[in-house]
Amino acid sequence: MPTHHSHDSGDQHGETGTFATGRLTAFVDAAVAIALTLLALDLPVPAGETTGAVLRSVSDHSKEYLAFALGFVVIAAHWRAHHEIFRYVGSPSSRPTSLTLAWLFMQILMPFATRVITADGAFPPRFSLYAIVQVLASTLIALMIREIRHEHLYRTDAPPRAFARSRVRSLCLAAVFGASVPVSFVTTSTGAYLCWLTAPLVLTVAQRVQNRAPTRA
Repeated sequence: MPTHHSHDSGDQHGETGTFATGRLTAFVDAAVAIALTLLALDLPVPAGETTGAVLRSVSDHSKEYLAFALGFVVIAAHWRAHHEIFRYVGSPSSRPTSLTLAWLFMQILMPFATRVITADGAFPPRFSLYAIVQVLASTLIALMIREIRHEHLYRTDAPPRAFARSRVRSLCLAAVFGASVPVSFVTTSTGAYLCWLTAPLVLTVAQRVQNRAPTRA
């Protein structure tokens, strides 16, 4: 009888952990969906009586449309990174959960930062706000991974390097966006945006270095 009771308690603990992870990821999905929706709310509607006038209107607001596309891709990438991590988490503790809430704050702030970066006037501070939001979001992902690994919250079926790759990717993105902040104050807006385009190169180099390191989860 005591052995049977212990077995049931273990099963309940496992089910509770799985439920807690599922509930957290469901909450993340809902919040990210709201953030993506907020991105589209302020999109200007093309105006004009003729096809040419509508196309000119689209061209006049191209900056807003490009910012929307960028914001959508960025938020989707952050959401994917979070799911890649928590798909292997057995039961989240308070720290990863708190970090997730802080990370969600950055996602909800993203539509506002997107509107700011497309506004007129002083480019460096507007650009810097958007970049800093990305730095904080990426850093929070890296901190989640550190806590999950430190507290051994991941399941036994987590593949080798599962968390290591996500951590390196997050740190590289935080570094690229962070470096773009001072660049925006000493160069043109084009130069500042080009700084972001170095991200794939930085990621490729970092992943090659990581592949030569000993395998860790």
